[in-house]
Amino acid sequence: MVKILKKKNKNFASEFTKLLRKRSGTDTALEKTVCSIIDAVKKNGDSAVINFTNKFDKINAKKFDDLVVNEKELKDAYNKIPSKIIKSLKNSIKRIKLFHEKQKPNNLIYKDKEGVTLGSIWNPIESVGLYVPGGKAAYPSSLIMNAVPALVAKVPRIVITVPATNGEINPLVLACCKILNIKEIYKVGGAQAISALAIGTNNIRKVDKIFGPGNAYVALAKKKFFGTVGIDMIAGPSEILVLADKKNNPQHIAIDLLSQAEHDELAQSILVTDDLSFADIVIEEVEELLKILERKAIAKKSWENYGAVIVLENIKESVDVINQLAPEHLEIAVKNPKQFLTKIKNAGAIFLGKYTPEAIGDYIAGPNHVLPTDRTARFSSGLNLLDYFKRSSVVSCDKKSLKRIGIDAINIATQEGLQAHSLSIECRLKE
Repeated sequence: MVKILKKKNKNFASEFTKLLRKRSGTDTALEKTVCSIIDAVKKNGDSAVINFTNKFDKINAKKFDDLVVNEKELKDAYNKIPSKIIKSLKNSIKRIKLFHEKQKPNNLIYKDKEGVTLGSIWNPIESVGLYVPGGKAAYPSSLIMNAVPALVAKVPRIVITVPATNGEINPLVLACCKILNIKEIYKVGGAQAISALAIGTNNIRKVDKIFGPGNAYVALAKKKFFGTVGIDMIAGPSEILVLADKKNNPQHIAIDLLSQAEHDELAQSILVTDDLSFADIVIEEVEELLKILERKAIAKKSWENYGAVIVLENIKESVDVINQLAPEHLEIAVKNPKQFLTKIKNAGAIFLGKYTPEAIGDYIAGPNHVLPTDRTARFSSGLNLLDYFKRSSVVSCDKKSLKRIGIDAINIATQEGLQAHSLSIECRLKE
Protein backbone atom coordinates (compact mmCIF):
# COMPACT_ATOMS: atom_id res chain seq x y z
CA MET A 1 0.00 0.00 0.00
CA VAL A 2 1.29 3.47 -0.88
CA LYS A 3 2.47 5.66 1.99
CA ILE A 4 0.16 8.55 2.96
CA LEU A 5 1.74 11.38 4.98
CA LYS A 6 -0.53 13.98 6.53
CA LYS A 7 1.07 17.21 7.70
CA LYS A 8 -1.34 17.49 10.65
CA ASN A 9 -0.24 14.13 12.06
CA LYS A 10 2.35 14.04 14.86
CA ASN A 11 4.56 11.52 13.07
CA PHE A 12 4.77 13.58 9.85
CA ALA A 13 8.36 14.74 10.44
CA SER A 14 9.72 11.24 11.04
CA GLU A 15 7.80 9.78 8.10
CA PHE A 16 8.97 12.60 5.83
CA THR A 17 12.57 12.00 6.88
CA LYS A 18 12.27 8.41 5.67
CA LEU A 19 11.33 9.70 2.21
CA LEU A 20 14.63 11.59 2.04
CA ARG A 21 16.71 8.42 2.29
CA LYS A 22 18.44 6.91 -0.74
CA ARG A 23 16.59 4.05 -2.40
CA SER A 24 19.64 1.89 -3.03
CA GLY A 25 22.75 0.94 -1.12
CA THR A 26 26.17 -0.52 -1.88
CA ASP A 27 26.02 -4.12 -3.04
CA THR A 28 29.36 -5.74 -2.21
CA ALA A 29 28.78 -8.62 -4.66
CA LEU A 30 28.03 -6.15 -7.46
CA GLU A 31 31.13 -4.12 -6.62
CA LYS A 32 33.29 -7.23 -6.68
CA THR A 33 31.94 -8.17 -10.12
CA VAL A 34 32.50 -4.68 -11.55
CA CYS A 35 36.05 -4.52 -10.21
CA SER A 36 36.85 -7.91 -11.75
CA ILE A 37 35.49 -6.73 -15.13
CA ILE A 38 37.56 -3.55 -14.98
CA ASP A 39 40.72 -5.51 -14.08
CA ALA A 40 40.14 -7.97 -16.92
CA VAL A 41 39.67 -5.21 -19.51
CA LYS A 42 42.83 -3.47 -18.24
CA LYS A 43 44.77 -6.70 -18.61
CA ASN A 44 43.25 -8.33 -21.70
CA GLY A 45 41.60 -5.48 -23.63
CA ASP A 46 39.47 -6.57 -26.57
CA SER A 47 39.47 -10.26 -25.65
CA ALA A 48 37.99 -9.44 -22.24
CA VAL A 49 35.37 -7.21 -23.88
CA ILE A 50 34.42 -10.04 -26.26
CA ASN A 51 34.27 -12.63 -23.47
CA PHE A 52 32.09 -10.52 -21.16
CA THR A 53 29.82 -9.50 -24.03
CA ASN A 54 29.31 -13.13 -25.04
CA LYS A 55 28.64 -14.07 -21.43
CA PHE A 56 26.25 -11.31 -20.40
CA ASP A 57 24.49 -10.53 -23.68
CA LYS A 58 24.45 -14.08 -25.06
CA ILE A 59 26.31 -13.17 -28.23
CA ASN A 60 28.59 -15.58 -30.04
CA ALA A 61 31.25 -13.09 -31.18
CA LYS A 62 34.39 -14.76 -32.49
CA LYS A 63 36.35 -11.62 -33.25
CA PHE A 64 36.05 -7.94 -32.42
CA ASP A 65 34.58 -7.06 -35.82
CA ASP A 66 31.48 -8.99 -34.75
CA LEU A 67 30.85 -6.26 -32.18
CA VAL A 68 31.08 -3.36 -34.64
CA VAL A 69 27.87 -1.95 -36.11
CA ASN A 70 28.33 -1.48 -39.86
CA GLU A 71 26.62 0.83 -42.33
CA LYS A 72 24.40 -1.95 -43.69
CA GLU A 73 22.98 -2.62 -40.23
CA LEU A 74 22.19 1.08 -39.84
CA LYS A 75 20.43 1.23 -43.22
CA ASP A 76 18.49 -1.97 -42.59
CA ALA A 77 17.33 -0.73 -39.19
CA TYR A 78 16.32 2.64 -40.62
CA ASN A 79 14.27 0.96 -43.35
CA LYS A 80 12.39 -1.16 -40.77
CA ILE A 81 11.02 1.87 -38.94
CA PRO A 82 7.64 3.28 -40.08
CA SER A 83 7.93 6.69 -41.73
CA LYS A 84 5.75 8.37 -39.09
CA ILE A 85 8.19 7.25 -36.38
CA ILE A 86 11.17 8.49 -38.41
CA LYS A 87 9.39 11.83 -38.75
CA SER A 88 8.78 11.98 -34.99
CA LEU A 89 12.43 11.19 -34.24
CA LYS A 90 13.56 13.91 -36.63
CA ASN A 91 11.19 16.45 -35.05
CA SER A 92 12.49 15.52 -31.61
CA ILE A 93 16.10 15.97 -32.72
CA LYS A 94 15.25 19.30 -34.35
CA ARG A 95 13.58 20.76 -31.25
CA ILE A 96 16.27 19.53 -28.86
CA LYS A 97 18.98 20.85 -31.17
CA LEU A 98 17.36 24.31 -31.34
CA PHE A 99 17.17 24.52 -27.54
CA HIS A 100 20.79 23.46 -27.01
CA GLU A 101 22.05 25.86 -29.67
CA LYS A 102 20.81 28.68 -27.45
CA GLN A 103 23.24 27.49 -24.76
CA LYS A 104 26.36 28.08 -26.87
CA PRO A 105 28.98 29.90 -24.79
CA ASN A 106 30.83 32.99 -25.98
CA ASN A 107 34.55 33.55 -25.61
CA LEU A 108 35.41 36.51 -23.39
CA ILE A 109 38.50 38.67 -23.90
CA TYR A 110 38.87 42.15 -22.37
CA LYS A 111 41.48 44.50 -20.90
CA ASP A 112 41.02 45.73 -17.32
CA LYS A 113 41.95 49.17 -15.95
CA GLU A 114 45.50 48.03 -15.08
CA GLY A 115 46.05 47.00 -18.71
CA VAL A 116 45.90 43.24 -18.09
CA THR A 117 44.19 41.23 -20.81
CA LEU A 118 41.82 38.69 -19.27
CA GLY A 119 39.24 36.26 -20.51
CA SER A 120 38.15 32.73 -21.15
CA ILE A 121 37.85 30.59 -24.24
CA TRP A 122 35.68 27.53 -24.85
CA ASN A 123 36.62 24.38 -26.74
CA PRO A 124 34.59 21.20 -27.25
CA ILE A 125 35.77 18.00 -25.61
CA GLU A 126 37.71 16.04 -28.24
CA SER A 127 36.03 12.66 -27.76
CA VAL A 128 32.96 11.42 -25.89
CA GLY A 129 31.49 7.99 -25.27
CA LEU A 130 27.72 7.71 -25.15
CA TYR A 131 26.28 4.70 -23.36
CA VAL A 132 22.81 3.73 -24.59
CA PRO A 133 20.87 1.30 -22.39
CA GLY A 134 19.51 -1.94 -23.78
CA GLY A 135 17.94 -4.66 -21.69
CA LYS A 136 14.33 -4.16 -20.57
CA ALA A 137 13.53 -1.39 -23.04
CA ALA A 138 14.97 0.60 -25.95
CA TYR A 139 15.60 4.27 -25.36
CA PRO A 140 16.26 6.24 -28.55
CA SER A 141 15.28 9.33 -26.54
CA SER A 142 18.27 8.72 -24.26
CA LEU A 143 20.55 8.55 -27.29
CA ILE A 144 19.09 11.80 -28.67
CA MET A 145 19.51 13.66 -25.38
CA ASN A 146 23.16 12.66 -25.06
CA ALA A 147 24.14 12.90 -28.73
CA VAL A 148 22.49 16.16 -29.81
CA PRO A 149 24.51 18.38 -27.42
CA ALA A 150 27.68 16.63 -28.61
CA LEU A 151 26.77 17.42 -32.20
CA VAL A 152 25.86 21.04 -31.39
CA ALA A 153 29.15 21.42 -29.51
CA LYS A 154 30.94 19.95 -32.56
CA VAL A 155 32.71 17.24 -30.58
CA PRO A 156 35.13 15.70 -33.15
CA ARG A 157 34.66 12.06 -32.09
CA ILE A 158 31.41 10.57 -30.80
CA VAL A 159 31.38 6.88 -29.83
CA ILE A 160 28.29 4.86 -28.96
CA THR A 161 28.19 1.62 -27.00
CA VAL A 162 24.91 -0.27 -26.72
CA PRO A 163 24.28 -3.82 -25.51
CA ALA A 164 22.98 -6.22 -28.16
CA THR A 165 20.98 -8.81 -26.24
CA ASN A 166 21.10 -12.10 -28.15
CA GLY A 167 23.04 -10.22 -30.82
CA GLU A 168 20.23 -7.78 -31.58
CA ILE A 169 20.08 -4.02 -31.06
CA ASN A 170 16.65 -2.44 -31.14
CA PRO A 171 16.26 -1.00 -34.67
CA LEU A 172 14.89 2.26 -33.22
CA VAL A 173 18.27 2.96 -31.62
CA LEU A 174 20.19 2.16 -34.81
CA ALA A 175 17.78 4.20 -36.93
CA CYS A 176 18.37 7.11 -34.58
CA CYS A 177 22.14 6.68 -35.03
CA LYS A 178 21.57 6.82 -38.78
CA ILE A 179 19.56 10.05 -38.51
CA LEU A 180 22.22 11.58 -36.24
CA ASN A 181 24.97 10.42 -38.64
CA ILE A 182 26.99 8.75 -35.87
CA LYS A 183 29.03 5.88 -37.25
CA GLU A 184 31.35 4.60 -34.50
CA ILE A 185 29.02 2.18 -32.70
CA TYR A 186 29.86 -0.95 -30.71
CA LYS A 187 27.60 -3.80 -29.58
CA VAL A 188 29.00 -3.70 -26.08
CA GLY A 189 27.21 -3.00 -22.82
CA GLY A 190 27.66 -3.13 -19.07
CA ALA A 191 30.80 -2.42 -17.08
CA GLN A 192 32.92 -3.79 -19.92
CA ALA A 193 31.70 -1.00 -22.23
CA ILE A 194 32.51 1.69 -19.65
CA SER A 195 35.93 0.09 -19.03
CA ALA A 196 36.77 0.02 -22.75
CA LEU A 197 35.73 3.66 -23.17
CA ALA A 198 37.70 4.78 -20.12
CA ILE A 199 40.84 2.68 -20.56
CA GLY A 200 40.93 2.07 -24.30
CA THR A 201 41.64 -1.19 -26.14
CA ASN A 202 43.23 -2.01 -29.48
CA ASN A 203 39.90 -1.46 -31.22
CA ILE A 204 38.10 1.03 -28.98
CA ARG A 205 40.18 4.16 -28.45
CA LYS A 206 39.63 5.72 -25.05
CA VAL A 207 37.44 8.79 -24.79
CA ASP A 208 37.73 11.93 -22.69
CA LYS A 209 34.26 11.86 -21.14
CA ILE A 210 31.46 9.31 -20.78
CA PHE A 211 27.75 10.12 -20.90
CA GLY A 212 24.57 8.11 -20.59
CA PRO A 213 22.51 6.09 -18.11
CA GLY A 214 22.70 2.38 -17.46
CA ASN A 215 22.05 -0.33 -14.90
CA ALA A 216 23.77 -0.67 -11.52
CA TYR A 217 26.89 -2.21 -13.13
CA VAL A 218 27.22 0.70 -15.53
CA ALA A 219 26.66 3.29 -12.80
CA LEU A 220 29.26 1.72 -10.52
CA ALA A 221 31.80 1.41 -13.33
CA LYS A 222 31.33 5.09 -14.17
CA LYS A 223 31.88 5.93 -10.51
CA LYS A 224 35.09 3.88 -10.44
CA PHE A 225 36.49 5.75 -13.46
CA PHE A 226 35.58 9.24 -12.25
CA GLY A 227 38.80 11.24 -12.54
CA THR A 228 40.33 8.91 -15.13
CA VAL A 229 37.80 10.25 -17.59
CA GLY A 230 35.05 12.81 -17.26
CA ILE A 231 31.67 11.47 -16.12
CA ASP A 232 28.37 13.22 -16.79
CA MET A 233 26.71 12.11 -13.54
CA ILE A 234 26.01 9.00 -11.49
CA ALA A 235 22.28 8.66 -12.08
CA GLY A 236 20.03 6.84 -9.65
CA PRO A 237 16.47 5.56 -10.11
CA SER A 238 14.02 7.98 -11.71
CA GLU A 239 11.61 10.10 -9.67
CA ILE A 240 8.71 12.50 -10.03
CA LEU A 241 6.93 14.85 -7.65
CA VAL A 242 3.53 16.14 -8.72
CA LEU A 243 2.10 19.16 -6.91
CA ALA A 244 -1.62 19.19 -7.69
CA ASP A 245 -4.82 20.74 -6.35
CA LYS A 246 -8.34 19.30 -6.58
CA LYS A 247 -9.11 21.16 -9.81
CA ASN A 248 -7.06 18.61 -11.77
CA ASN A 249 -8.37 15.52 -13.48
CA PRO A 250 -7.29 12.81 -10.99
CA GLN A 251 -6.69 10.30 -13.79
CA HIS A 252 -4.18 12.68 -15.40
CA ILE A 253 -2.28 12.98 -12.13
CA ALA A 254 -2.37 9.21 -11.57
CA ILE A 255 -0.90 8.41 -14.97
CA ASP A 256 1.79 11.06 -14.49
CA LEU A 257 2.83 9.33 -11.26
CA LEU A 258 2.96 5.99 -13.06
CA SER A 259 4.97 7.47 -15.94
CA GLN A 260 8.01 7.27 -13.70
CA ALA A 261 7.00 4.19 -11.71
CA GLU A 262 7.04 2.12 -14.92
CA HIS A 263 10.74 2.88 -15.42
CA ASP A 264 12.15 0.85 -12.58
CA GLU A 265 11.17 -0.97 -9.38
CA LEU A 266 13.26 1.59 -7.50
CA ALA A 267 11.64 4.63 -9.14
CA GLN A 268 9.76 7.00 -6.85
CA SER A 269 6.49 8.86 -7.51
CA ILE A 270 5.17 11.39 -5.00
CA LEU A 271 1.92 13.35 -5.00
CA VAL A 272 1.73 16.54 -2.94
CA THR A 273 -1.71 18.08 -2.48
CA ASP A 274 -3.82 20.01 0.03
CA ASP A 275 -6.95 17.91 -0.44
CA LEU A 276 -7.32 14.45 1.15
CA SER A 277 -10.40 13.53 -0.89
CA PHE A 278 -8.58 14.35 -4.13
CA ALA A 279 -5.58 12.30 -2.95
CA ASP A 280 -7.84 9.29 -2.28
CA ILE A 281 -9.32 9.50 -5.78
CA VAL A 282 -5.84 9.71 -7.35
CA ILE A 283 -4.77 6.62 -5.41
CA GLU A 284 -7.84 4.76 -6.68
CA GLU A 285 -7.04 5.83 -10.25
CA VAL A 286 -3.47 4.58 -9.85
CA GLU A 287 -4.76 1.17 -8.77
CA GLU A 288 -7.06 0.98 -11.78
CA LEU A 289 -4.38 2.07 -14.23
CA LEU A 290 -1.93 -0.48 -12.83
CA LYS A 291 -4.25 -3.21 -14.12
CA ILE A 292 -3.77 -2.18 -17.76
CA LEU A 293 -0.13 -1.03 -17.96
CA GLU A 294 2.18 -3.29 -19.96
CA ARG A 295 4.88 -2.75 -17.36
CA LYS A 296 2.45 -3.10 -14.45
CA ALA A 297 4.66 -5.47 -12.44
CA ILE A 298 7.49 -2.92 -12.38
CA ALA A 299 5.18 0.05 -11.78
CA LYS A 300 3.31 -1.74 -8.99
CA LYS A 301 6.50 -2.53 -7.06
CA SER A 302 7.72 1.05 -7.46
CA TRP A 303 4.41 2.55 -6.34
CA GLU A 304 3.90 0.23 -3.37
CA ASN A 305 7.49 0.32 -2.11
CA TYR A 306 8.52 3.90 -2.81
CA GLY A 307 5.44 5.87 -3.82
CA ALA A 308 4.01 8.45 -1.44
CA VAL A 309 1.15 10.88 -1.06
CA ILE A 310 1.74 13.98 1.06
CA VAL A 311 -1.35 15.86 2.23
CA LEU A 312 -0.62 19.40 3.41
CA GLU A 313 -2.89 21.90 5.14
CA ASN A 314 -2.40 24.44 2.35
CA ILE A 315 -0.61 24.48 -0.99
CA LYS A 316 1.92 27.12 0.12
CA GLU A 317 3.49 24.58 2.50
CA SER A 318 4.62 22.61 -0.54
CA VAL A 319 7.60 24.87 -1.24
CA ASP A 320 9.62 23.62 1.73
CA VAL A 321 8.63 20.01 1.06
CA ILE A 322 9.68 20.25 -2.59
CA ASN A 323 12.98 21.94 -1.82
CA GLN A 324 13.86 19.25 0.70
CA LEU A 325 12.94 16.39 -1.64
CA ALA A 326 14.78 18.08 -4.56
CA PRO A 327 13.01 15.94 -7.17
CA GLU A 328 14.40 14.99 -10.56
CA HIS A 329 11.06 15.91 -12.20
CA LEU A 330 8.60 18.39 -10.71
CA GLU A 331 5.12 18.97 -12.11
CA ILE A 332 3.26 21.99 -10.76
CA ALA A 333 -0.42 21.56 -11.61
CA VAL A 334 -2.07 24.31 -9.56
CA LYS A 335 -3.64 27.70 -10.19
CA ASN A 336 -1.00 30.20 -11.37
CA PRO A 337 1.92 27.73 -11.29
CA LYS A 338 4.44 30.41 -12.31
CA GLN A 339 4.21 31.90 -8.82
CA PHE A 340 6.29 28.94 -7.59
CA LEU A 341 9.19 29.44 -10.00
CA THR A 342 11.04 31.95 -7.82
CA LYS A 343 10.50 29.82 -4.71
CA ILE A 344 11.54 26.38 -5.94
CA LYS A 345 15.32 26.16 -5.56
CA ASN A 346 15.87 22.40 -5.89
CA ALA A 347 14.46 20.55 -8.89
CA GLY A 348 16.02 18.96 -11.97
CA ALA A 349 13.25 20.05 -14.35
CA ILE A 350 10.02 21.95 -13.68
CA PHE A 351 6.84 21.40 -15.70
CA LEU A 352 4.28 24.19 -15.31
CA GLY A 353 0.53 23.76 -15.63
CA LYS A 354 -1.89 20.86 -15.88
CA TYR A 355 -1.30 20.50 -19.62
CA THR A 356 2.44 19.92 -19.24
CA PRO A 357 3.06 16.27 -18.33
CA GLU A 358 6.65 15.34 -17.55
CA ALA A 359 6.68 12.92 -20.50
CA ILE A 360 6.64 15.84 -22.94
CA GLY A 361 10.09 16.74 -21.62
CA ASP A 362 11.34 13.20 -22.11
CA TYR A 363 10.89 13.31 -25.86
CA ILE A 364 10.16 16.54 -27.63
CA ALA A 365 10.04 19.76 -25.57
CA GLY A 366 13.68 20.84 -25.93
CA PRO A 367 15.57 20.89 -22.60
CA ASN A 368 17.64 17.83 -21.79
CA HIS A 369 15.95 14.97 -19.96
CA VAL A 370 19.18 13.77 -18.30
CA LEU A 371 18.63 15.13 -14.79
CA PRO A 372 20.00 14.83 -11.24
CA THR A 373 18.36 12.13 -9.09
CA ASP A 374 18.47 11.08 -5.43
CA ARG A 375 18.11 14.67 -4.20
CA THR A 376 21.29 15.75 -6.02
CA ALA A 377 19.29 18.62 -7.55
CA ARG A 378 20.29 20.38 -4.31
CA PHE A 379 23.75 20.93 -5.80
CA SER A 380 23.74 19.88 -9.46
CA SER A 381 21.90 20.52 -12.71
CA GLY A 382 20.64 18.57 -15.67
CA LEU A 383 22.80 17.83 -18.69
CA ASN A 384 23.40 20.82 -20.96
CA LEU A 385 25.63 21.96 -23.79
CA LEU A 386 28.40 23.22 -21.50
CA ASP A 387 28.98 19.64 -20.28
CA TYR A 388 30.51 18.99 -23.72
CA PHE A 389 32.91 21.94 -23.48
CA LYS A 390 36.01 22.88 -21.53
CA ARG A 391 36.83 26.45 -20.56
CA SER A 392 40.37 27.81 -20.47
CA SER A 393 41.16 31.09 -18.77
CA VAL A 394 43.38 33.64 -20.54
CA VAL A 395 45.81 36.14 -18.96
CA SER A 396 48.22 38.48 -20.74
CA CYS A 397 50.39 41.19 -19.14
CA ASP A 398 52.80 43.66 -20.67
CA LYS A 399 55.59 45.16 -18.58
CA LYS A 400 53.47 48.09 -17.38
CA SER A 401 50.50 46.00 -16.31
CA LEU A 402 52.74 43.39 -14.66
CA LYS A 403 54.33 46.17 -12.59
CA ARG A 404 50.90 47.46 -11.51
CA ILE A 405 49.67 44.15 -10.13
CA GLY A 406 52.92 42.23 -9.61
CA ILE A 407 53.91 43.70 -6.23
CA ASP A 408 50.76 42.31 -4.59
CA ALA A 409 51.43 38.89 -6.10
CA ILE A 410 55.03 38.97 -4.82
CA ASN A 411 53.83 39.88 -1.32
CA ILE A 412 51.32 37.01 -1.22
CA ALA A 413 53.80 34.48 -2.67
CA THR A 414 56.39 35.51 -0.08
CA GLN A 415 53.91 35.01 2.76
CA GLU A 416 53.12 31.53 1.41
CA GLY A 417 56.84 30.70 1.39
CA LEU A 418 56.92 30.05 -2.35
CA GLN A 419 60.13 31.84 -3.32
CA ALA A 420 60.26 30.76 -6.96
CA HIS A 421 56.75 32.11 -7.48
CA SER A 422 57.84 35.46 -6.11
CA LEU A 423 61.09 35.53 -8.09
CA SER A 424 59.37 34.65 -11.39
CA ILE A 425 57.52 37.97 -11.15
CA GLU A 426 60.28 39.99 -9.51
CA CYS A 427 62.93 39.16 -12.12
CA ARG A 428 60.74 40.58 -14.86
CA LEU A 429 60.04 43.76 -12.96
CA LYS A 430 63.83 44.38 -12.52
CA GLU A 431 64.62 44.16 -16.26
